[in-house]
Amino acid sequence: MAGKSPIGRINAYYWKHEGLGRALATALGFLLAGITLALIGFLAVKGLAAFTTGRVPFLAFLFSTKWAPDSDPPAFGILVFLVGSVLLSLLAIAISTPFSLATALFIAEISPKAGRRILQPAIEIFVGIPSVVYGWIGLSVLVPFIRKAFGGLGFSLLSGALVLAVMVFPTIASLSADAIRALPAEYREGSLALGATRWQTIRRVLLPAALPGILTGVVLGLARAFGEALAVQMVIGNRVRIPGRLTDAMANLTSLITMDMGNTVMGTPWNDALWSMALILLLLSCGFILLARAAGRKGAAR
Repeated sequence: MAGKSPIGRINAYYWKHEGLGRALATALGFLLAGITLALIGFLAVKGLAAFTTGRVPFLAFLFSTKWAPDSDPPAFGILVFLVGSVLLSLLAIAISTPFSLATALFIAEISPKAGRRILQPAIEIFVGIPSVVYGWIGLSVLVPFIRKAFGGLGFSLLSGALVLAVMVFPTIASLSADAIRALPAEYREGSLALGATRWQTIRRVLLPAALPGILTGVVLGLARAFGEALAVQMVIGNRVRIPGRLTDAMANLTSLITMDMGNTVMGTPWNDALWSMALILLLLSCGFILLARAAGRKGAAR
């Protein structure tokens, strides 16, 4: 070793340390990819069993509103739960997005120092709160308020959407603020130099330029809302019906899965139908991820 040249010693150090680190990182990356593929494969096998073994008609499964798994013959129609999930998620995004975007603009443009010192830590606290806490607060505070203010039982589409809106707020706000901060300073300086006001610069220059990143945050927030289970289950009433009003009780895919999965026997048609619902949730989540990546690529291309 003492007779080696400096370049030889550098190469030896590289292969001993850098090469080992690269090999470890590569192995962990392949392990993570393998675990992901295994989960997808497991859900695919279990989720397709209802159609291959149980002979449940696929179109009836998706588009029927009759859910009677314990009847004779059983009926497995998930349209009620699918519509409930869509309504709940879209309403939550519609409520949360304006507040999230306003917060992102305050952090990135209006008052960056106060935003970093006050709002950013507050958003991080929102992220760390367990979902059961959101559900418990909604059950204790929000449900009685809606019952007194709007009538009904309080367990409703509106209650679930408000709880979800608070839960997806950190995702949309953080990603939107990052997208706005990442814009080149020349955008702001050029707009102001041409005589635009601060608000005109934000509305006509910064927001359109940051739109792909903002859409990425919205799509990821939508994915979070679509897959949330416990907090939503505690406040929506879990009634098998399509809500006609905001104050009507309802059910969605995740609430039904969490309530019924532990009460069914593995391999029965009822259990297989629940696994099929889980597979549909996975496919929808993958679709949201692809949409987010497409929005990110559009922003990079610009």
